[in-house]
Amino acid sequence: MGKINGFLEIKREVSKQRPIEERIKDYKDVTIRRKDDKSREQAARCMDCGTPFCHWGCPIGNYIPEWNDFMFNNQWEKAYELLSATNNFPEITGRICPAPCEHSCVLSINDDAITIRENELAIIEHAFKSVLIKANPPVKRTGKKIAVVGSGPAGLAAADQLNKAGHSVTVFERNKKTGGILRYGIPDFKLEKEILDRRLDLMEKEGIKFKVNKFIGMDIPAKELLKNFDAVCLACGSGVPRDLKIPGRELKGIHFAMDFLIQANKRVWGEKIPEEEIIDAKNKAVIIIGGGDTGADCVGVAKRQGAKRITQIEILEKPPECRTSNEPWPYYPSILKNSSSHEEGCERHWSLLTKRFIGKNGKIEKLQCVEVEFSQNTEKSCPVMKEISGSEFEINADLVILAVGFLHPEHKGLVRDLNLELTNGNVKTDENFMTSKKGIFSAGDMHRGQSLIVWAISEGRKAAHQIDKYLMGKSNLPVL
Repeated sequence: MGKINGFLEIKREVSKQRPIEERIKDYKDVTIRRKDDKSREQAARCMDCGTPFCHWGCPIGNYIPEWNDFMFNNQWEKAYELLSATNNFPEITGRICPAPCEHSCVLSINDDAITIRENELAIIEHAFKSVLIKANPPVKRTGKKIAVVGSGPAGLAAADQLNKAGHSVTVFERNKKTGGILRYGIPDFKLEKEILDRRLDLMEKEGIKFKVNKFIGMDIPAKELLKNFDAVCLACGSGVPRDLKIPGRELKGIHFAMDFLIQANKRVWGEKIPEEEIIDAKNKAVIIIGGGDTGADCVGVAKRQGAKRITQIEILEKPPECRTSNEPWPYYPSILKNSSSHEEGCERHWSLLTKRFIGKNGKIEKLQCVEVEFSQNTEKSCPVMKEISGSEFEINADLVILAVGFLHPEHKGLVRDLNLELTNGNVKTDENFMTSKKGIFSAGDMHRGQSLIVWAISEGRKAAHQIDKYLMGKSNLPVL
């Protein structure tokens, strides 16, 4: 450990954000990145724990204390080598990961955690700036060909690892551009697309082939992949949104969150949308149903589009601001999150159930809601929701965004063509990530269900190890 008393002398300090009145006028990154000296100072807070639980909290097992120490001692190249050993895309996780590692930081037991996520970002951006990162294609190819279907974080991680092993990898993407949810679902104010393109260009130079506008199971029969490739990895995400099937759902002006976000991203980079299909919040009273991260992203987009009023409602109770005894350290706690989008301005309400959509002439005008409460008979029983009598009320709405999660991957086309076995709607695999069809593997949300991007990267890496082992009999790729 470079500075023995670092955590005693230095307080946690996160990066500043651009002024609200400035950033809501554009879609550029809201964060002002720290200077390297400040990041080194924050790295000095890492305690070199005997048992670093940040490893346990990180789905990809980052060597956090070690690269913090290297960074503090100005050994940036060594820090980058350790970081890239476990994380294929630290420039992405360093921007949008919710940092479960920080909630598992030993220092967080009685103080503020290390700024692990921002330290990670500092290392990778220093590496790009210092030209430490260059295309490094494999010296020798194995002769094996692998198809990866889906270019989100799981698919890209699997492709990157398999390419490192010397296999010839082709990534198929149904959309016009590569990147999956990273490109289409994450707003630019959280992840500017130049960051994604920089990594994709590097992967292409290292030999990975990307084929866009290729909807496997629709444009190309799924079984064609089995003829042309030695193995297939399915990483198509969890694309079927959870709906709110209540009276009035057919009214115009009610949209799924991902439809709203995808279209907004397309408009930002200049793609033309037919006038009759545009979803725009300008001068509208916007209601976002769902209190998670996706809902928060919708808040930020609606603000930038010029919404008149933004209200975000959630059926669950308001989370506590601090840990409770039910979620002790080092577990990831369900605590109140205030994102940069929330700071930009919106009303937030909890314990509200939407009962009905009300409209006129086929268009949404109001939501009918009721307050609810949750109770448990015993500690081990599930909470039971009960409507509070007499608490019904209405909210005016010109635009409603449904951000209530996802059910499972799309079944039409690919999944049905291959007749894959399912578990709770997701693609079933064995412990080696292989589906019910030999030679076909699956990773990420398509396999595990809706989850974090860092878990998608983890699954892509693990699946790559198993695919390599399946093809070659053994694998030198990391298990994590």
